Amino acid sequence: MPTDPTPPLASVLFVCVHNAGRSQMAAGFLGHLAGDRIEVRSAGSLPADQVNPAAVQAMAEVGVDISAERPKPLTTDAVQASDYVITMGCGDACPVFPGKRYLDWTLDDPAGQGLAAVRPIRDEIRARVERLIAEIDNGPAA
Repeated sequence: MPTDPTPPLASVLFVCVHNAGRSQMAAGFLGHLAGDRIEVRSAGSLPADQVNPAAVQAMAEVGVDISAERPKPLTTDAVQASDYVITMGCGDACPVFPGKRYLDWTLDDPAGQGLAAVRPIRDEIRARVERLIAEIDNGPAA
Protein backbone atom coordinates (compact mmCIF):
# COMPACT_ATOMS: atom_id res chain seq x y z
CA MET A 1 0.00 0.00 0.00
CA PRO A 2 1.62 3.32 -1.03
CA THR A 3 2.18 5.91 1.65
CA ASP A 4 1.28 9.55 1.26
CA PRO A 5 4.23 11.80 0.54
CA THR A 6 5.54 13.68 3.53
CA PRO A 7 4.21 17.24 3.55
CA PRO A 8 6.80 20.02 3.45
CA LEU A 9 8.16 21.19 6.81
CA ALA A 10 7.44 24.80 5.86
CA SER A 11 6.66 27.13 3.01
CA VAL A 12 9.00 30.03 2.22
CA LEU A 13 8.31 33.09 0.07
CA PHE A 14 11.26 35.22 -1.10
CA VAL A 15 10.30 38.76 -2.12
CA CYS A 16 12.28 41.52 -3.79
CA VAL A 17 11.23 44.37 -6.06
CA HIS A 18 11.81 42.83 -9.48
CA ASN A 19 11.91 39.11 -8.61
CA ALA A 20 14.79 38.92 -11.07
CA GLY A 21 17.91 38.49 -8.95
CA ARG A 22 18.11 38.07 -5.18
CA SER A 23 14.77 36.34 -4.65
CA GLN A 24 15.32 34.06 -7.65
CA MET A 25 18.77 33.05 -6.42
CA ALA A 26 17.43 32.42 -2.90
CA ALA A 27 14.54 30.32 -4.23
CA GLY A 28 16.95 28.40 -6.45
CA PHE A 29 19.26 27.60 -3.53
CA LEU A 30 16.40 26.62 -1.22
CA GLY A 31 14.93 24.26 -3.78
CA HIS A 32 18.36 22.83 -4.59
CA LEU A 33 19.47 22.35 -0.98
CA ALA A 34 16.19 21.36 0.70
CA GLY A 35 14.47 19.50 -2.13
CA ASP A 36 10.80 18.79 -1.42
CA ARG A 37 11.21 19.23 2.34
CA ILE A 38 10.46 22.95 2.05
CA GLU A 39 7.98 24.56 -0.34
CA VAL A 40 9.55 27.49 -2.20
CA ARG A 41 7.98 30.59 -3.75
CA SER A 42 9.38 33.88 -5.01
CA ALA A 43 7.73 37.09 -6.14
CA GLY A 44 8.31 40.77 -6.78
CA SER A 45 6.42 43.93 -5.93
CA LEU A 46 7.24 45.23 -9.45
CA PRO A 47 8.32 42.10 -11.39
CA ALA A 48 10.78 42.49 -14.25
CA ASP A 49 10.39 40.96 -17.70
CA GLN A 50 13.07 38.32 -17.14
CA VAL A 51 15.48 36.94 -14.57
CA ASN A 52 18.80 38.81 -14.46
CA PRO A 53 21.17 36.98 -16.87
CA ALA A 54 24.12 37.55 -14.51
CA ALA A 55 22.15 35.86 -11.69
CA VAL A 56 21.36 32.92 -13.98
CA GLN A 57 25.03 32.61 -14.93
CA ALA A 58 26.26 32.96 -11.32
CA MET A 59 23.88 30.22 -10.17
CA ALA A 60 24.87 27.94 -13.06
CA GLU A 61 28.48 28.20 -11.86
CA VAL A 62 27.45 26.46 -8.62
CA GLY A 63 25.22 23.88 -10.27
CA VAL A 64 21.81 25.51 -9.76
CA ASP A 65 19.74 26.13 -12.90
CA ILE A 66 17.30 29.05 -12.62
CA SER A 67 17.22 29.72 -16.37
CA ALA A 68 13.59 28.58 -16.75
CA GLU A 69 12.31 30.84 -13.97
CA ARG A 70 10.22 33.92 -14.69
CA PRO A 71 9.54 36.90 -12.40
CA LYS A 72 6.14 36.66 -10.73
CA PRO A 73 3.98 39.35 -9.12
CA LEU A 74 3.62 39.45 -5.36
CA THR A 75 0.12 38.40 -4.32
CA THR A 76 -1.67 38.38 -1.01
CA ASP A 77 -2.40 34.67 -1.57
CA ALA A 78 1.32 33.87 -1.84
CA VAL A 79 2.00 35.62 1.47
CA GLN A 80 -0.94 33.95 3.20
CA ALA A 81 0.18 30.51 1.97
CA SER A 82 3.73 30.93 3.34
CA ASP A 83 5.13 30.24 6.80
CA TYR A 84 8.23 32.37 6.20
CA VAL A 85 8.25 35.62 4.22
CA ILE A 86 11.76 36.85 3.46
CA THR A 87 11.99 40.33 2.03
CA MET A 88 15.01 41.68 0.19
CA GLY A 89 14.34 45.35 -0.31
CA CYS A 90 10.64 45.35 -1.20
CA GLY A 91 9.92 47.95 1.50
CA ASP A 92 6.30 48.50 2.46
CA ALA A 93 4.95 46.68 -0.61
CA CYS A 94 4.88 43.35 1.20
CA PRO A 95 1.60 42.67 3.02
CA VAL A 96 1.91 41.60 6.64
CA PHE A 97 -0.24 38.86 8.16
CA PRO A 98 -0.17 37.48 11.70
CA GLY A 99 1.34 34.05 12.24
CA LYS A 100 4.05 34.43 9.60
CA ARG A 101 7.77 34.64 10.31
CA TYR A 102 9.10 37.74 8.57
CA LEU A 103 12.80 38.19 7.91
CA ASP A 104 14.41 41.07 6.06
CA TRP A 105 17.66 40.21 4.36
CA THR A 106 19.70 43.29 3.47
CA LEU A 107 21.61 42.33 0.34
CA ASP A 108 23.15 44.28 -2.51
CA ASP A 109 20.95 44.41 -5.59
CA PRO A 110 22.51 42.53 -8.53
CA ALA A 111 20.49 44.56 -11.08
CA GLY A 112 22.82 46.05 -13.68
CA GLN A 113 25.86 44.32 -12.15
CA GLY A 114 28.31 42.07 -13.94
CA LEU A 115 29.03 38.49 -12.99
CA ALA A 116 31.99 39.41 -10.76
CA ALA A 117 29.73 41.66 -8.63
CA VAL A 118 26.92 39.08 -8.50
CA ARG A 119 29.09 36.22 -7.20
CA PRO A 120 29.53 37.59 -3.64
CA ILE A 121 25.78 38.35 -3.46
CA ARG A 122 25.08 34.76 -4.57
CA ASP A 123 27.45 33.39 -1.94
CA GLU A 124 25.86 35.49 0.84
CA ILE A 125 22.40 34.31 -0.23
CA ARG A 126 23.56 30.67 -0.11
CA ALA A 127 24.90 31.13 3.43
CA ARG A 128 21.62 32.71 4.57
CA VAL A 129 19.55 29.97 2.90
CA GLU A 130 21.66 27.31 4.64
CA ARG A 131 20.98 29.00 8.01
CA LEU A 132 17.27 29.22 7.16
CA ILE A 133 17.13 25.50 6.36
CA ALA A 134 18.82 24.72 9.70
CA GLU A 135 16.26 26.91 11.51
CA ILE A 136 13.35 25.19 9.77
CA ASP A 137 14.82 21.72 10.41
CA ASN A 138 15.39 22.50 14.11
CA GLY A 139 12.25 24.60 14.71
CA PRO A 140 12.26 28.33 15.46
CA ALA A 141 14.49 29.57 18.25
CA ALA A 142 12.64 30.17 21.52
